[in-house]
Amino acid sequence: MKSIKGKTWIFGENIDTDIIIPGRYLRTFNPQDLADHVLEGERPEFTKNVKKGDIIVADENFGCGSSREQAPVAIKTAGVDAIVAKSFARIFYRNAINIGLPVIKADIKANDGDILNIDLSKGTIINENTGQEVTFEPFKDFMLEIIDDGGLVNHYLKDEG
Repeated sequence: MKSIKGKTWIFGENIDTDIIIPGRYLRTFNPQDLADHVLEGERPEFTKNVKKGDIIVADENFGCGSSREQAPVAIKTAGVDAIVAKSFARIFYRNAINIGLPVIKADIKANDGDILNIDLSKGTIINENTGQEVTFEPFKDFMLEIIDDGGLVNHYLKDEG
C-alpha cells in the first residue's frame, strides 16, 4: 500500500482514545463491535457513513489519552485507510503502525468529503479538491512492509514461515 486515495473526515485537536472508543465498549474483543461505535460521541454519523478507504484528517495530538490498542483497531476495522494529523500521541502512533494503519504527521487543509491522494513512499499528500500539496517524511521500506503485511505480527509471522 504505497498510495492511498480516499474521502476525508475532519476532526479537531486532542481526539483522545476515550473519544475514539469509549470505555463502555471495551468489554468486547470483537474488532467489528468496536468499529460499530468508533468516534460516535464526537461525530454520531461517522460510524454509519464511514466507508472503506476513507481518511481521517485531524489537528494536534490525535490519539492522546490511554494506551488502549482498541482505538486504532476500531478505526481500521471501520474502514479508515489512513490518519493524517498535525501530531499524534506517541503510543497511539506506534499502536497504529503495529496493526498496519498508516498515520501521517502533516498539516493539510481539507474539508469533509475532500479527496486526498497520499503517497507513503514519496511523502506527498495532494488534496484533489483544492490542488494543495504537502510533504511529509516518507515511510521507510520496512515500515511500508509492516503496513502492507497488515501489521507487525503478520509481518513477523510471514518472515518466520
